Amino acid sequence: MSVSYYTPEGFKNLKEELEELKSVQRPRISQQIAEARDKGDLSENAEYDAAKEAQGLLELKISKLEDVMANARIVDESQFDNSKVLILSRVRLRNVSNKMEFSYTLVAEAEADLPSGKISVNSPIGKGLLGKTLGDIAEIQVPNGMMKLEILEISR
Repeated sequence: MSVSYYTPEGFKNLKEELEELKSVQRPRISQQIAEARDKGDLSENAEYDAAKEAQGLLELKISKLEDVMANARIVDESQFDNSKVLILSRVRLRNVSNKMEFSYTLVAEAEADLPSGKISVNSPIGKGLLGKTLGDIAEIQVPNGMMKLEILEISR
């Protein structure tokens, strides 16, 4: 699995989700399996089969989340300079063609949330902005064609 970078807040959210899965959902599914088992013949017990399937899916999700956390790195924002666009950069941009201005914060894929202005560094726009400096024009291939974005400001 590859290394993923997280803000302290994003890593805390991952940790809380894993704890929820282990301490709340795992016991709940175990209880459902026990209740279904008490209902008799397991060969024709749909509740038992459904609970066992849910348990398998939950354990897979827990395992994947543990792998992500094992390979996660918490980004120390104080170590970055604002001379170029990096993960956790807040970037104010201007679309060259229509002169619209907008801002994005580049984050890890798991933390991306477009309505709150957080885009993944793995998205086409995120990849196109990485490494650019103030005043650069990033030419980014998007589904609608080529987009040109001028970098107006880089901050944390």
